[in-house]
Amino acid sequence: MRVDLLTREYPPHVYGGAGVHVAELSAVLRRHLDVRVRCFDGERTEDGVTGYDVPGGFASHNPALRTFGVDLLMAGDSAGADLVHSHTWYANLAGHLAGLLHGIPHVVSAHSLEPLRPWKAEQLGGGYALSGWAEQTAYEGAAAVIAVSAGMRADILRCYPQVDPAKVHVVHNGIDLTGWRRPEGDDALRRADDVVRGLGIDPDRPSVVFVGRITRQKGLPYLLRAAEALPPEVQLVLCAGAPDTPEIMAEVTGLVETLRRQRDGVVWIEQMLPRDELVAVLSSGTVFACPSVYEPLGIVNLEAMACGLPVVGTATGGIPEVVDDGVTGLLVPIEQVQDGTGTPVHPERFVADLAAALTALATDPARAAGMGHAARRRVEDHFAWDAIAERTVEVYRSVLA
Repeated sequence: MRVDLLTREYPPHVYGGAGVHVAELSAVLRRHLDVRVRCFDGERTEDGVTGYDVPGGFASHNPALRTFGVDLLMAGDSAGADLVHSHTWYANLAGHLAGLLHGIPHVVSAHSLEPLRPWKAEQLGGGYALSGWAEQTAYEGAAAVIAVSAGMRADILRCYPQVDPAKVHVVHNGIDLTGWRRPEGDDALRRADDVVRGLGIDPDRPSVVFVGRITRQKGLPYLLRAAEALPPEVQLVLCAGAPDTPEIMAEVTGLVETLRRQRDGVVWIEQMLPRDELVAVLSSGTVFACPSVYEPLGIVNLEAMACGLPVVGTATGGIPEVVDDGVTGLLVPIEQVQDGTGTPVHPERFVADLAAALTALATDPARAAGMGHAARRRVEDHFAWDAIAERTVEVYRSVLA
């Protein structure tokens, strides 16, 4: 069976969870199938991977049209595949067109949904209408849709009621258990200690760690407001970059500056860290914060849990399917405005509850460590990539049958 995976992100150009997902999934699927990866951001040298630049005639147009230009090339080059599998709206149109052009099934993996990210109109303008159209068209025409959580499945059926529920399968994201784990041995621990100190983190102080892009859905402004209530000995470590818009970058910058005037121990790392350095940062932490207002599953939560960190996360989307409340972390309740933005109905209450949960674990290292051990066991038992790949292949076989 030849499967062409269509994606915007693929190493070394990975910006979020979908890119991590495709990289890990393709590696495991290659043990069983003929897998070709088609991605954005130019040429690749890896066998079985084709990267595309935006066609010249599209370069000056709206970002959504530039995306469609790449999609057309991907669709044409998928000739010979038995099945195409697209990831995110950036590649959904490529998968839909490839399916029609070559008479093959198109499988969609849902990592997020455009109707639930209305703030993207700030980035794309009229292109947001195009991205939504491409996504809806692909979902309604797909042979199967893979949702990364049961919460995401419910969102798909609510946003796109024309999709047959029987076609929507839940297959969670996975985690590379070997690559994401606490350093062991004196030399590894010493190197990790050097890394975190070099980044300005004091490994001897408790810390709350956040990892994510600076985008509305990740809820970083709520975390920065909650951090004002953290005890003075607790550090806040932000691995946060790639802002969606200048406006949200300005908002986050202002909140960080305000926080730094009030307290020390605020470390902001804007560059994307190599995995070994990020593992060192996570492993030095006390608790991981996921204040998202929209999160289909949250690969960053799996990564933190694999490194033995408990997660304090918003009780929204797929997060409750990852974080076992009171066992591997704490869930923060939220009532959200039903306009697609995920905005808390009572933001002050959400910020206060977030601060209380973070404080409870950051100031109780024994409890946090116990939850961290349970978190590692949970990802080992439920989110290993071999099992995720097996369930994905089952979906492939069902549509080819």
